[in-house]
Amino acid sequence: MTKDFAVPPVIFPSGGSAGGAHVQQRRFPTNPFQPPRPSSSAIPFMSFDIGSAAASSATQDGPFGGTIASSSSFGGGGGGSASFEDEEPLLDELGIHPDQIWKKTRSILNPFRINQSVHKDSDLSGPIFLYLALCLFQLLAGKIQFGVILGWIVVSSIFLYVVFNMLAGRNGNLNLHTCTSLVGYCLLPVVVLSAVSLFVPQGAGLVRFVLAAVFVLWSTRACSTLVVSLADGGEEHRGLIRYACFLIYTLFSLLVIF
Repeated sequence: MTKDFAVPPVIFPSGGSAGGAHVQQRRFPTNPFQPPRPSSSAIPFMSFDIGSAAASSATQDGPFGGTIASSSSFGGGGGGSASFEDEEPLLDELGIHPDQIWKKTRSILNPFRINQSVHKDSDLSGPIFLYLALCLFQLLAGKIQFGVILGWIVVSSIFLYVVFNMLAGRNGNLNLHTCTSLVGYCLLPVVVLSAVSLFVPQGAGLVRFVLAAVFVLWSTRACSTLVVSLADGGEEHRGLIRYACFLIYTLFSLLVIF
C-alpha cells in the first residue's frame, strides 16, 4: 500500500524578484586593462615601440622645470657604446712590453758594453721568459727541473739582496724586485749554455766544463756590472758582489752540465 505525501509546488521567480526579495546575480571578473598592441610591432609580445621609448627617455622634464638627460646621451656620437680603438693593448695592461724586454735582453749579449739605462725600470716578464726557456732546454735534455730552477732563482735573488745591503749599509738602495729582475735577465748566458750543451756529447767532460766556465763568467760580469751601476754604495765592494754573482750562476751551470 502506497502513501502519498503532499509536496508544495516550486515556483521560479520571474522578473528578478520573488516574494519581495532581490536575488543577486553572479558577477564574473573582468580582465585587467591592457594597452592596445600596435599592428606594426615585429615582436608579438611587445606592446610598445622601443625606438620611441628610447627617444623619449633621452630628455625628460625634471621636477624643477629642467631637463634630465639619460645615460645614453653621454656616450658621444657612438650612442654610449664603448670604442675598442680607445682601449689599451692587452700586453700593456698586463705590464708586458716586448720592445723593452728585447732591449734588456740584447744589452746582456755583449758583456763588455752593457747598457745600464734600459735596466733602470725593473720587470719580471723577461726573467719569466728566460726561466721558461731554460726549463725547456733542460726538458729537451731529459731533465725535469722546473721547480728546482724556480727555487734557485728565488733563493739567488734573496741572497744577492741580503749580501748587497749588508755591504752597502744605509747607502744601499737596491730592492728585492730589482735583484730578481737582474738575476733573471743575466740568466741569458746560462740559457745559451743549456742550448749549446744539447749538441755536446756527455763523454766530453772537459769541453763541457770549459763552456760552463765561459758562460758563468759572462753572466757574472753582466750581473755585477748592473748591480754596481744601478745601486748606490756598491762601487767599493765590486769584488765581493762579483763573488756572490759567481756563486749564483755556478749553481745554475751545474744543473746544465751534470
